[in-house]
Amino acid sequence: MVDRELGYVGYFDRESCDLNEFKVLTSQNLTIDTVPHASGIVHNVPVYDMAALRPALDDAARRRALLAEWGHVLRASAGVIALKSAYADTSVVDRASDIFRDIIAAERASAAGKGDHFAAAGANDRIWNALQKQCLRDPEGFALYFGNTSVAAASEAWLGPNYQVTAQVNQVRPGGKAQTAHCDYHLGFMSAEQSARYPAHAHEVTATLTLQGAVAHVDMPVESGPTKLLPFSQAFGPGYLAFHDPAFRDHFETAHVQLPLEKGDAVFFNPAMFHAAGENRSADVERMVNLLQISSAFGRSLEAVDRRAMSEALFPSLVRLKQSGALSAAQIDAAIAACAEGYPFPTNLDTDPPIGGLAPDSQADLMRKAVAESWTRDDLARTLADQRTRQAA
Repeated sequence: MVDRELGYVGYFDRESCDLNEFKVLTSQNLTIDTVPHASGIVHNVPVYDMAALRPALDDAARRRALLAEWGHVLRASAGVIALKSAYADTSVVDRASDIFRDIIAAERASAAGKGDHFAAAGANDRIWNALQKQCLRDPEGFALYFGNTSVAAASEAWLGPNYQVTAQVNQVRPGGKAQTAHCDYHLGFMSAEQSARYPAHAHEVTATLTLQGAVAHVDMPVESGPTKLLPFSQAFGPGYLAFHDPAFRDHFETAHVQLPLEKGDAVFFNPAMFHAAGENRSADVERMVNLLQISSAFGRSLEAVDRRAMSEALFPSLVRLKQSGALSAAQIDAAIAACAEGYPFPTNLDTDPPIGGLAPDSQADLMRKAVAESWTRDDLARTLADQRTRQAA
């Protein structure tokens, strides 16, 4: 939505999503002079040979120059970097793969595997919170795997220091279908309508809070379905709305690129980039990727607040004020926003999976429902306790 008198964009809406503008943006060509540290460019993706560049990470000035280049590419250029031989010793990757396969087998046997956002259980294997599960099963292997200066440098190039790593392993067997084009966490986990409620500048900010990464655990030829990417698409302002539009998804299918990867390679990209896992058309490649979702240190509130206790205390007053007419629906919603946790993450996706969408109910969602349906305080307390158990299990 453009304010025609003042000339600025306050909010994005469907009219903001100009497909022709998107096509022009994503038809750019990356040139090697803009990525001097890259060993080459493949389908508009700069490729960095970490076997050659790894020594630069030990030199402060050279490291800073490399990280500055990566940050620029992720924000304002292609939006994606590929690191060849991010793992110099792929036996470390193999050791992690063995742990992940053990976890997959155990979760299958216990019926704990629940699929993922885009594929039902059985279509592929997804390990939620693979980071913690790997660490607890094999601490030494975890140290060897994440004691990786290339991964750390890519993370810091986008997020700065003190970032937080999470990881979800995805294994797609031959015949596994492709995903549809999408963007990622945070706004990528919302509907177009939900995203449109956030001001335009928040769409910019959300992309700076997360870095998406993928470590190849096996050799992945294109026919095995490595991630489909649309370079430069992260720079499209209303992209978090546009990816829901079938016309944009159709263009993605005609214009995307895919890079074959070898075991130990890694790809990192801006979460606002249009992307999708490809179809595994191979005869025998079980495509295993460790999906890294790395978060900025800045996504925290200043004070630690017991919002569950506050919600239980506030709830009876809200019900009374609603019934007396002393507070309107909008006023009640504002009071809930100041009290309850409005965001459903972080959570334990094994025990608190999304149902009917990409995110489970937040504490505030449950409180709104309780007010609307005139629950008792005990009803709310029990529901919030159940939620906390699911989130922490």
